[in-house]
Amino acid sequence: MCGIAGWVSYDRDLTRHQADLDAMTATMACRGPDASGVQLDRHAGLGHRRLAVIDVDGGTQPMAVQTDDGTVTITYSGEAYNFGELRGELRRRGHRFRTRSDTEVVLHGYLEWGEAVAERLNGMYAFAVWDSRVDKLVLIRDRLGVKPLYYYRTDDGVLFGSEPKAILANPLAERAVDLAGIRELVSFTQTPGSAVWCGMNEVLPGGVVTVDRAGLREHRYWTLPSRPHTDDLPTTIANVRSLLRDVVERQLVSDVPRCTLLSGGLDSSAITALAAAKLGERGEKVRSFAVDFTGREDDFVADELRATTDAPYAREVGAHVGSLHESVVLNHRDIADPAVRRAVITARDSPLSLGDMDTSLYLLFQAIRQHSTVALSGESADEVFGGYRWFFQPEAQAAATFPWMAVFVSGAKAQVSDRFNADITAALDLPSYIRDRYAEALTEIERVDGESDHEFRMREMCYLHLTRFVRMLLERKDRVSMAVGLEVRVPFCDHRLVEYVYNTPWSMKTFDGREKSLLRAATADLLPRSVLDRVKAPYPATLDPMYTSALLQQCRDLLATDDPVFNLVDRAYLEGITRESGALPIEIRNGMERVLDLSTWLDIYRPELRF
Repeated sequence: MCGIAGWVSYDRDLTRHQADLDAMTATMACRGPDASGVQLDRHAGLGHRRLAVIDVDGGTQPMAVQTDDGTVTITYSGEAYNFGELRGELRRRGHRFRTRSDTEVVLHGYLEWGEAVAERLNGMYAFAVWDSRVDKLVLIRDRLGVKPLYYYRTDDGVLFGSEPKAILANPLAERAVDLAGIRELVSFTQTPGSAVWCGMNEVLPGGVVTVDRAGLREHRYWTLPSRPHTDDLPTTIANVRSLLRDVVERQLVSDVPRCTLLSGGLDSSAITALAAAKLGERGEKVRSFAVDFTGREDDFVADELRATTDAPYAREVGAHVGSLHESVVLNHRDIADPAVRRAVITARDSPLSLGDMDTSLYLLFQAIRQHSTVALSGESADEVFGGYRWFFQPEAQAAATFPWMAVFVSGAKAQVSDRFNADITAALDLPSYIRDRYAEALTEIERVDGESDHEFRMREMCYLHLTRFVRMLLERKDRVSMAVGLEVRVPFCDHRLVEYVYNTPWSMKTFDGREKSLLRAATADLLPRSVLDRVKAPYPATLDPMYTSALLQQCRDLLATDDPVFNLVDRAYLEGITRESGALPIEIRNGMERVLDLSTWLDIYRPELRF
């Protein structure tokens, strides 16, 4: 895992802009703490920050191959899990390798197949190739968009980077946000291609961007396909198990210490059990980590979202599969620390965070990084297998909007936009924006012949989660983990598994009358009965009232200033909250977190607000 950056300019001599490339690359030191490299020629500069995972000694970047017609150079982030098979195929085609790295395999794959190399890769990746033979830049991103990649058009080329901050470090990039960017920040839609900052876009998941003297072009080598499903239920369950076993085996490949994230829920427990079984064949034990909070087991009170606390289940799974399990216990001071909030907002380049669930995730990853460089996560299983409660709620199924909005971003529930002043709220017109994005998303979905109305509606809901909702979670996981130099892998995002389960009828996905029926059935022999029967609980939030008290004091301190956040946020809104006493509803606490996050983001980035 790494951070990449670059600049292509057809009217400049970039050999004179070493300092600019160095600055762009340096912004991502946390993504790649092990090494740094910049390569410049007249019209292209590529930068790289390396987190060494495969071939620690030999995989330095940018990496180049000299051909008879010119040099081809790559800067690469991510992992191609099938690089061993591809290396063998390329060797048979006459290619010779100097390293054991997957980067070199992808580079030679480009030499052999051009942009079509993307169609042969299995993994999570974002990379750039500068082909000096034709003065062309190629940007390629993995199918599900696990790894980020952004670009910014200039008058004579393009800037690109793993994160917006890399692009914003170049003097050509305007540090500006308009109403369209704010809408994207607060609408919970995650429109593919959007990047919040004016003039900036993300390379689409499964996308290729090419830049040459004729301009910039973009196409997709992969979109989520609709196909008939012909397997019966036992075959389907067996295929899911086979795919999961293969995915986890591939994603355990590493030359550095690895572990799993284990919450005690079905998703992370399944990954941990599969990893333990595979490593056990080699006489190894898997290491697993969970997050917990001081006093949580003693003080836990079940609510609408969380019927149980994680820690006992995580310990039980650890004992069941024989993992070396450790809980990272956090207290309210750790989570409320403004310095931690600042680190998270810097990592995300955005004020849209999940408050204490982001700061605790950052602290969890920071603790894990002391022991492991790679972690396997259960992220995205809910989107793939249909795990959220709103999948089963008639009002969400019938809603003419994104399903998650019909449940927790609607009506009396607090929204990010509720913090804004009346003028900004009116100008944003979020209901119209969300309605348009929803209608736009539905046009992408293909119906299978003979599919009933209900089955097609559930296909729509699954598609929206796999192309929109999961994008928010993947971005969060990537940014917060890479902020501490931890590579988090997401087995449930393997495109083969995603395609297979997406095209399985909803009646099969819920054959036992519960959520994630296929995943439960496919891993039933690996897990304790308690975990198989456990009702889904989302990532934990702290229940400590001292955390809320700390937020209240920080908001009072903010109100005593002329912070620019009050050009956006209704000051009276925050004043009203700080006069509250006693236990505060979660939406009030979330409101304080969002205002503090927004203030921090404005202080770090000082964007020009164009509205």
